[in-house]
Amino acid sequence: MNTRPEIAVIGAGLMGHGIAWIFAAGGWPVRIFDPDPGARHAVQRKLSDISQLLETAHDAVERVQVCETLETAVYEAAFVFEAAPENLELKRRIFTDLCRLTPSACILATNTSALPIGRISEGLSCRERIVGTHFWNPPHLVPLVEVVEVEGVNGAVVAPMMTLLREAGRHPVHARKDVPGFIGNRLQHALKREAIALVANGVCDAETIDDVVKLGFGRRLAVLGPMEQSDLVGLDLTASIHATIMPDLDNTDTVHPYLRERVQAGDLGMKTGRGFRRWTNENAAAVRRRLSDFLAASVRDAAADTRET
Repeated sequence: MNTRPEIAVIGAGLMGHGIAWIFAAGGWPVRIFDPDPGARHAVQRKLSDISQLLETAHDAVERVQVCETLETAVYEAAFVFEAAPENLELKRRIFTDLCRLTPSACILATNTSALPIGRISEGLSCRERIVGTHFWNPPHLVPLVEVVEVEGVNGAVVAPMMTLLREAGRHPVHARKDVPGFIGNRLQHALKREAIALVANGVCDAETIDDVVKLGFGRRLAVLGPMEQSDLVGLDLTASIHATIMPDLDNTDTVHPYLRERVQAGDLGMKTGRGFRRWTNENAAAVRRRLSDFLAASVRDAAADTRET
């Protein structure tokens, strides 16, 4: 008999089905709800695809129950993970309902990429139960989860959430302040801002940016973080380099005009065939396969290492 507490996932789209698979694969009973019937219908196929990609047993698929109402999904849940689109008012409506429908001890988590958790929970009756859990896409292939504390509000639920995530095979990190973008997206988008500025200023093209990252310092990033690398080369050298380049780095404090121009022109990336780079259906699919295969191989290798030890 399964004695693990019940998990609920709200949203079955880009992130939700992967979050559901994580817990189901770890042995938790999972209920998932999405207001879109098409999304609900696709859940089992998406979960099967993950099991096939990671070469795991089909048990995880069988532990996920697809629900047709929010109430059915959450009424017995110990933990609820909201994975709705990145829209503040939508998320606030969902959590207003979750405050009412869930048990009083249930911990509620929002998988937002950048919205401050305090804005989502502000004024809600159960705001002390609401915590940020920023999974990275795709969640079943990337182990990091940022757990976001709202100072003076939800500190009591941070530790049990991090414990749950560790038990599920994730690597939770604690963001002690509720800042927009948390930790990872602030770092990632600082890089993107400078990359966009370099292209806009004619220093290089978009293909060159990607080559420099993938074939240069990106090779190190999986095993050597920026603080480690600074200590490795010496903080004196780091300070000297900063003295030269910091005054010249882009400091645009809004959407960069070059990015705004691309969006206004309808150049939205792979889905439109052109963004910073041009894309055919074939080469876009190849990039997606390359990423999925690389991350899946990493997960399979990690699982094999665990079994051997």
